[in-house]
Amino acid sequence: MKELALKKIEDELKTFKGSQHAAAVKNAVAEALKEFARQDDEFAQAIAQSDKTLSDCCAAVTAGVGGSISDLEAYRRAVQFYFPGADIRFHMTIDLCPSDGGAEDEKPSGIVLNLADFL
Repeated sequence: MKELALKKIEDELKTFKGSQHAAAVKNAVAEALKEFARQDDEFAQAIAQSDKTLSDCCAAVTAGVGGSISDLEAYRRAVQFYFPGADIRFHMTIDLCPSDGGAEDEKPSGIVLNLADFL
């Protein structure tokens, strides 16, 4: 199912039709949707079996947006377009002391920020 979802998004990206705002987010939204489809079979199935299009998704993402929208909110709206009630988590880590290619199993020291805490 993942392959069908990924192909659907790629095909719809090539035939995208939408407003200037929707076109501005289409590539980033498409990449995020593909990554989420790779992560979750049920989400991939929702995309693959839906008659909804990427153009419709990007229109929904940008609906009511003034001059800008955060990446997090754009991806949340895109996910909810295909799977109502779903949500996303965003995780960023700062690495204060980048490793120089040491052991892979070492955890980097740093600060973990969950952006959802700021909402």
